[in-house]
Amino acid sequence: MEPNLDSFMEYLEHTKHLSNNTLQSYRRDLGQYLAYIKNNDIQRYENISPSIILGYMLQLQNEGKAAATVSRSLASIRAFYRFLFQQKKCSFDPTGELRSLKPEKKLPQILSGREVNLLLEQPSGGDMKGARDKAMLELLYATGIRVSELISLNITDVNVDVGYIICKNNRKERVIPLYAAAVSALKKYITSVRPLLLKSADEVSLFVNVNGSRLTRQGFWKIVKAYKKKANISTDLTPHTLRHSFAAHLLENGADLKSIQEMLGHSDISSTQIYMNVVSNKIKNVYNNAHPRAKA
Repeated sequence: MEPNLDSFMEYLEHTKHLSNNTLQSYRRDLGQYLAYIKNNDIQRYENISPSIILGYMLQLQNEGKAAATVSRSLASIRAFYRFLFQQKKCSFDPTGELRSLKPEKKLPQILSGREVNLLLEQPSGGDMKGARDKAMLELLYATGIRVSELISLNITDVNVDVGYIICKNNRKERVIPLYAAAVSALKKYITSVRPLLLKSADEVSLFVNVNGSRLTRQGFWKIVKAYKKKANISTDLTPHTLRHSFAAHLLENGADLKSIQEMLGHSDISSTQIYMNVVSNKIKNVYNNAHPRAKA
């Protein structure tokens, strides 16, 4: 079967033009699968049935492979057999009726209240960059908007007098309130810092870089990583972590799921319900650590 694997890899490289990393994944997945076939003394394609491939999938699971890894392996095997069938190297495709495993949904990583406070305290606000960064972090935690939405905000999308922002995404608008500390940080940035950073009076971006143009996602991510390190926060921090923390903390403090859904801009409430699992897990951990008979 090895020559057929080589033919398949050539097809993927020269006809499908897949990247080197993707090619390596295919070769690794199929190499492991063919080793399994060889160990079971199967010499002919006609002797391979869906149950044999299913047995291989179960072996991967028993080895502790993640559902996503097992599904990727099945996808590689399925593509291989489709190629063999088209090339008339086998008379049927044994993967036709097999279904991929659903990858387990990982709960979003959130910061504790203490970690949020530590992060928000890092920008001093005493210089232009610090004042801008504090306004951005406060705004992100105050509203739960996506980083892409944060950097897309224009100056006209903010009303610091009333205390809200208008977030526009996919032709939809949502109005999100701001807490007092976020309003204060934004006022300072808008009135005292942003005018000094601008190079053009026509610039409409709310948050700009030192060159006076709209801040990029990569630029913001570098800022967050720097403050994470400065605050000595061990929790994994991604551009989405403050958004997740915003939702989970609101839920912990009694906000209803529908309101959180509207503020996050989720079209389906099932996307918001995952935060209930986060809060439930946190309560369970508190219970297990605190109840005198939980460790009995």
